[in-house]
Amino acid sequence: MEQLEVIPIYAKLFYKFVTLLGLHISMRDAIALGYFLLVCVIVVGLTVVYRNKYTIVPNWFQQLLEGYYSFIRNLCVEMIGPHHGEQFVSFIGTLGLLIWFSNLIGLIPGFISPTSNLNVTAGASVFVFLYYHYVGIKQHGVKYFKHFMGPTIFLAWLFIPMEIISHFARPLSLSLRLFGNIFGEDLAILISFVVVFPIFLPLPFMILAIITSTVQALVFIMLSMVYISGAVEEAH
Repeated sequence: MEQLEVIPIYAKLFYKFVTLLGLHISMRDAIALGYFLLVCVIVVGLTVVYRNKYTIVPNWFQQLLEGYYSFIRNLCVEMIGPHHGEQFVSFIGTLGLLIWFSNLIGLIPGFISPTSNLNVTAGASVFVFLYYHYVGIKQHGVKYFKHFMGPTIFLAWLFIPMEIISHFARPLSLSLRLFGNIFGEDLAILISFVVVFPIFLPLPFMILAIITSTVQALVFIMLSMVYISGAVEEAH
């Protein structure tokens, strides 16, 4: 597999940079992070380019962006609530694009999906974990931690360990689910492309991969919205 991967120059530079800092990562991790940086540049670039190019009569790309915004906004309002949902549209929309493009870039021959690397999915999951706790503390202050104690103070000894385990299991579940599905897709396409029939057989796998990549991105952001919803709701 490693011989077929395209090593971007910024991945090599990133590898040398972290090495100079005294950090030790494998070249494979550097490649995954390099492709993730490429996805970030693509998403930011699209935002910058089309930021001031909206027209009264939208073209097909503007319609696509507006449709995506409406879809994310409706999801946020429905899952987080009408009072808080809209303030998270930017966060969820950006997260969804990053995960989706990261899933799909592996379909380009010679490329890999950053989300097929556990370090990338773990990083995204930990970020969501820290973000929704930050939102909860910002919304409720120290009262946010009351929901870890259960319905009454007398049951705190039982609920606190359960809540801690439950919350720390969330980034583990998010990262492993996304990593397992995308890694399996890339591996199936690679095997079918190299071993079996290199022209026609990979096409059904690629079509299926587009569908599952979209589903996995949707699952990731929906679970993130569930966690944010639990953090911003009235303390209980």
